[in-house]
Amino acid sequence: MAGYEVRSAGTQPDARVVVAEGHIGWADVIFVMEKSHANRMRLKFPSALDGKRVVALHIPDDYEFMQPELVDELQAKVAQHMEIPCA
Repeated sequence: MAGYEVRSAGTQPDARVVVAEGHIGWADVIFVMEKSHANRMRLKFPSALDGKRVVALHIPDDYEFMQPELVDELQAKVAQHMEIPCA
């Protein structure tokens, strides 16, 4: 997305990329799909999350990778928190 640098990482041990303290340190804002994802990160990285903005989008984690409905929902919900440039 133009104007933004983004990274993706999961909170489950079987995620393709598992979130690490370095991801948290790098991020200005952290978006999670479900509140449980934020809770897992808070338990594992409490000091790394100090002062970090964590936003739960309340999107069920039951979509396929890049499923069009997921992309639409992500864009709509992220746009409530930051400006999304037009494609």
